[in-house]
Amino acid sequence: MNDPIGDMLTRIRNASMRGKSTVRTPASKLRAWVLDVMADEGYIRGYESGTDERGHPEIEISLKYYEGAPVIRELKRVSKPGRRVYVGASDLPSVRQGLGVSIVSTPKGVMTDATARSQNVGGEVLCTVF
Repeated sequence: MNDPIGDMLTRIRNASMRGKSTVRTPASKLRAWVLDVMADEGYIRGYESGTDERGHPEIEISLKYYEGAPVIRELKRVSKPGRRVYVGASDLPSVRQGLGVSIVSTPKGVMTDATARSQNVGGEVLCTVF
């Protein structure tokens, strides 16, 4: 797999369009950190780590819905393996005039664009969520 974060975001997008309550994805630390940010911002209910039937580590993500519609309306990968997108603290993008969040990988950890601005750090823009 070339793009594990993109794969996880696609699984979440597909499962929410189909109305699934949970979705499974292979586990990694970066995926867990991205999911921590999404859970803190209220886009998912949470996630649990475990193993699949073959013993491989995986994450089960609990999706969130409001009045039957998915909470996540738009989920886009920004920095891809073929084209990485790095920004400084002053150039961090805002999503839908601040209604959405950009998830940024910084030297201080994975965080939202607002947190990165307040800590005055830049980094790689992983994805945007609205």
